[in-house]
Amino acid sequence: MTFGRAVVGALVMALAGCAAAAPTAAGTAELLRPQVLAELPHDTRAFTQGLELGPDGALYEGTGLEGRSQLREVDPATGDVRRSVPLPGKLFGEGITVIGDRIWQLTWKDGVALEWDRASLTLLRQVQIDGEGWGLCHDGDRLVRSDGSNRLRFHDPVTFAETGSVAVTLDGEPVNELNELECVDGQVWANVWQTNRIVRIDPADGHVTAVVDATGLLDDRRRAGTDVLNGIASLGNGEYLLTGKLWPSYFRVRLTPA
Repeated sequence: MTFGRAVVGALVMALAGCAAAAPTAAGTAELLRPQVLAELPHDTRAFTQGLELGPDGALYEGTGLEGRSQLREVDPATGDVRRSVPLPGKLFGEGITVIGDRIWQLTWKDGVALEWDRASLTLLRQVQIDGEGWGLCHDGDRLVRSDGSNRLRFHDPVTFAETGSVAVTLDGEPVNELNELECVDGQVWANVWQTNRIVRIDPADGHVTAVVDATGLLDDRRRAGTDVLNGIASLGNGEYLLTGKLWPSYFRVRLTPA
C-alpha cells in the first residue's frame, strides 16, 4: 500500500467527517500500514469491542450485541477461547481494559461500566457513567474512554469518576466516531468506526500523530458476513494484534511507514 497526496487528502477528509475541500498535504500525521507477521484463528461469533493483553500473558476480549455480550480470556498463541462469562441481562458490552487484578468493561447505551475480577472473571460491581461507552484503555494513571464522538474522556481508575476530556483533531478538523482504544507509551491508538483506519493520538492535546490504513488486512474473499475493523492490542516490542467484529482471524502486525 502506498499513499499519494490525493489519497492523503481524501484520508484526512474522511477522518474529519466533513464536506470541506480535502487538504493537499498530510500535515504532521505519520502514515503507517500494518505489516502482517502472523495470522491466527478468531471466533467468528465474537462481535469484538475490546482487546487487550493482560499482565499474565493472556489475551482478554470484550464482545457486544444485546443478550450475547461476553468477557473472554483467549490464548494469544492459538486464538482459542479459554474462558468466557456473559454480561448481566441484556447489557451491550463495549471496550475493556486490564488494571492489575481487575478488568473494566464499558457498556454501550446502558449507562454503566463493569468491574471484573480478572482471576475468576467474577463481576464485582457496576458503576454509573454519563453518555455512551465505546473504547477504553489505561495509560498507567487514568482510564481513557471514547464515546463515539471526537472526544477522549479521562476517568479515575478506581472510582470511574470523570476527570477531564480532550477533543481529537487531525490537521485542525475533528476526528469523529473514535472506537476501540489501546494506550501505548503515552499515546492512544483508536479504531475509527466504519473505516479501515486506526489513528494514534497524543492525549495531551488531542492531535492525531499517525494514521494507519489497514485496507486489505482481511481480504475481500473473507469479508462476507463480517463487520468493521475493531480491536487493537499491544504485544510489546512494536507488535500489535488486530482484528474486527466477526472476523475469522487475528493478525499479528508491525505498523510500518507507508
